[in-house]
Formats: sequence, structure tokens, C-alpha cells
Amino acid sequence: MRDELPSPPSGATAFPRTRLSLLERVRAPSADVRRQAFDDLVTGYWKPAYKYLRIRWRLAPEDAEDVAQGFFAVAFEKDYLATFDPAKGRFRTFLRVCLDRYANKVYRAERARKRGGGVRRLSLDFTGAEGELRALDPPDPRELDQFFRQELIRDLFMRALADVRASLLAEGKEVPFRVFERYDLGPNEGRTYAAVAAEFGIPMTQVTNYLAAVRRRFRERALAHLRALSGTDEEFRADARDLFGVEVR
Repeated sequence: MRDELPSPPSGATAFPRTRLSLLERVRAPSADVRRQAFDDLVTGYWKPAYKYLRIRWRLAPEDAEDVAQGFFAVAFEKDYLATFDPAKGRFRTFLRVCLDRYANKVYRAERARKRGGGVRRLSLDFTGAEGELRALDPPDPRELDQFFRQELIRDLFMRALADVRASLLAEGKEVPFRVFERYDLGPNEGRTYAAVAAEFGIPMTQVTNYLAAVRRRFRERALAHLRALSGTDEEFRADARDLFGVEVR
């Protein structure tokens, strides 16, 4: 059957031991390795950073965009990330503190300059991020660290979901993804295995198998994105336990 998916094995999730942590990659002697680490950093952190700047610093959208663009460019050029000390906390907290410092010290100077002058512009969907921000309830000003974390995880999950959707559709496995979408992402009303089985004209056992397999694929993609953004192996393992309740090697 074209839409057939294997049932997932049980046990701990394994990742290649040769995969370097973000901290190791930003300190690597190879410029290509450092560039890839920076690209991973921007991909995972630009949207939470933009939203954080809008809320914490009360910047207009165009100003938050400029500060975010400038921050990531300077962080790469000046090797900010190489100063991260895992003994002092998590990497995402370190990055947020660096962002605050940059906004505090550089924002006024950046505003005085011609917009975009002297800064390599990154191709990022700030319009889409602004739309997402407007759909959120205003965060508690006392919990902005938690807001930054939640937005980081939200974006990570959205990217993992897009990966899973693209890969399954490319493999001709649309039904398994639609079952997952209907049951795990759809409205609560009528969300039972029996209802989903009837809707797609498949046995309930197939619903069970599809959900198990697609959830596993989603978890694998989300963990891969998380791995690319974690400062150290210890931080990655802790976040994997926190988010998915799994032990990774």
C-alpha cells in the first residue's frame, strides 16, 4: 500500500556521535563549519529574537527588524557566540542576554544610520513573524525569558512540521500526514480514532499505526532542529527530556 508506514521501534533516540554541538561548531577552525553553525543559529533564533525585541524593547516593526538584522550580523563578525560558557547557563539565555546588550548599546546608533547601511541584510520573513506576533496574547513583562523560550520552541515545531509534511507528500504518503494533521492538529470536536478512521475510510488500527509513525518522524525532525540550536550536548539532552520525555544518546 502506497501510504503504508512502518510502526516505530521503541527505545532511546540515537543521534550520530560525530555531530558537533553548536558551541563546538562556532569555535571550529573551519570557516565553512562556522558558517553553517551561524546559518543554523539564524534559522532557529531570528523569529524569537524579533518578537522579543518588539515586546521587551517596544520597538516598531521596522526598528525591531533592523536591530535583529544587525545583531546576527555583528554576532557572527565579532565572534560573540564563541564567548558562551555553558557553566553559566543555557545557550538560549546567553543569546537573549547578548541581544539585550546589543539593543541597549547599539540601537540608537543603528537608528541614526541609513536603514540597512553597513549591515548584510538577511532574507527573513519579518512580515510573517509580525503576523504571528499579532495573533499572540500579550506576554507578562515579568516572564519575557519564558516568552523567548516558548517562541523558540513554537518556531522549531513549525519547521519540523513543515519538514514532515514535505517529506511525506514527496513520498506519496499524504493519507498518513492528513490523519496526523486531523487528529493531532485539528479541532477537538469529533477527534477520536473511530471518527478519523471513518473520515478517511481506513481501519482504526491503521489510524494507530499512522499516528505512531508520523509522530516519531515529527519528533526526529524536531530533535534534529533542537540539536542544531543547543549550545552543548548536555543542554540538548536536557531539552529533549523536557520537550519529549526521551533520552537521547
